[in-house]
Amino acid sequence: MMKTILMTVCCLLLVHLAFAKEHLPAAHDYQALLKTKTLVVMDANPMSDFNFKIKEVMESVWTLTDFEFITNKEFEAKKHNPSYSFLLTTVATFSADRTKARYNFLSLLLGQPNTEVKDLPDLCSLPLSYLRVDDTRYAYKLEAFIRFIQDHVHLMSERPELIKANAFKYYNKNVKSLEDKTLYLVKEDLTPEINTLAKLKKTYPYKVQIVTQEEVEDAIGRKDDTVVFMHKVGPEGTKYKARCYKILIGADSSVFYYFDYHMINSKNRDGLLEKDLKKMAS
Repeated sequence: MMKTILMTVCCLLLVHLAFAKEHLPAAHDYQALLKTKTLVVMDANPMSDFNFKIKEVMESVWTLTDFEFITNKEFEAKKHNPSYSFLLTTVATFSADRTKARYNFLSLLLGQPNTEVKDLPDLCSLPLSYLRVDDTRYAYKLEAFIRFIQDHVHLMSERPELIKANAFKYYNKNVKSLEDKTLYLVKEDLTPEINTLAKLKKTYPYKVQIVTQEEVEDAIGRKDDTVVFMHKVGPEGTKYKARCYKILIGADSSVFYYFDYHMINSKNRDGLLEKDLKKMAS
């Protein structure tokens, strides 16, 4: 599955970061990361929700390395220094999909000398949104994403055998723990077949609530160990065909409980599907 990073919102990159075997990070890359200073590349728009939220979250959550915030220009000057790692937003396409869909990812890269940006080790990349979707759709969940990235780095460092092209699939084993949790779903993330509590409960046997973004953010902030919420990435009504990612994340530990995606078509709409619920309840 080839992921190609294109020109980003915050950086001018033409890179070819991939989950194919030849581009997988190595165990020593994760070890090296722990000795770096992480430079957080800010969005070019100083008023973006991402910029406001990432500053708040890094100060309160990040413990993996020392860090500081930098601009685009500073990234260009420092990207080859192995003393640094970089947390930044990127824009990705998937050649295998044969669509023009572009997605925002949050990526943790490791600096390397004499290396093109496309070949910098990609230690963790999470889908944030479809390119045309406003960052208000995901910024309120950044605290959970940053927690997950840190934990993922620790896990890969301790268990390098898990470094694979589809490393996130490892977390799907946690779906069996959902029966003790309350699933928080934002109505806009649901397909019409399951967009009411009555419809949800026909398929999903555990606790579930349709909530607001504010309620999700509150659960994350107080680290509610009874709550799992969904992060959905899709085109939100824009014109291009695209992937729809569906990720269930614990509000307390930011552990993934479910990670999957489908290609949007007339039968599989942009949002959580009934068949996803069946997998979660199996």
